[in-house]
Amino acid sequence: MGLSKKRIEEIEDILKSALRRKFQNYNPEPAYMPFHTRLLGKDRMALFSFIHSLNTNFGTSIFEPVALVLAKKKFIMAECQQIAGKQISEKAQSVIQRIMDNLTAAHAKPDKEKETEMIRKVAQQGVMHTVKPTKVDIMLKDEAGEIFLIDIKTAKPNKGGFREFKRTLLEWVGVILANNPKAKVNTMIAIPYNPYEPKPYSRWTMAGMLDLDSELMVAEEFWDFLGGEGAYQDLLQCFERVGIALTREIDRYFAKFKHK
Repeated sequence: MGLSKKRIEEIEDILKSALRRKFQNYNPEPAYMPFHTRLLGKDRMALFSFIHSLNTNFGTSIFEPVALVLAKKKFIMAECQQIAGKQISEKAQSVIQRIMDNLTAAHAKPDKEKETEMIRKVAQQGVMHTVKPTKVDIMLKDEAGEIFLIDIKTAKPNKGGFREFKRTLLEWVGVILANNPKAKVNTMIAIPYNPYEPKPYSRWTMAGMLDLDSELMVAEEFWDFLGGEGAYQDLLQCFERVGIALTREIDRYFAKFKHK
């Protein structure tokens, strides 16, 4: 199906603006690395530092706004950095802790549908506690009212972090159902690209915590979910075209570091 010309233009504008804004605001952190600098040159070291800095906010400055553009056609609501809810029931918290304990001890395998129904049964039972869950990177709602809460992670998340990722997904379910116990809610982790390409993404590190079929989307799965079949390949071409179009600007920016 692929992306429309309008969406391609929107995405390419986002990429150009993000890169130019980074050039305007970026100040390399002072780091005396005499061996590296003499071996590689100041301009290459500046490029290395720039890429590292860009990576730290790639999600919020590029991936999130691009995701919203892609989702416009398929979803009636698409927003970023949203609060899923502010209250969760005491009994839902207890169920979430029990789920986490069982997964950690390997007494149970992750089963998103079962876990969601366990939380749904107690979502409005007991004392309601005010909480401040992790903000939702991408919040979507389709025409049927189904809700999707997505947490975008780096391409190689720390293995030990998946326990907290799982808790976040469960807590999002808890606060959504506290407000509407009949809601159809999906909570997922998204990995924007596969660093192991062309080999499959190494999912085994998450298998004990995440329901891989329901709670994880990697690369093409994620972008095609948002924008339809072919969105991922079209997106890669957008990045390539913008890189080519801005080649001279990029070269000029880093050339100035040769003389510093």
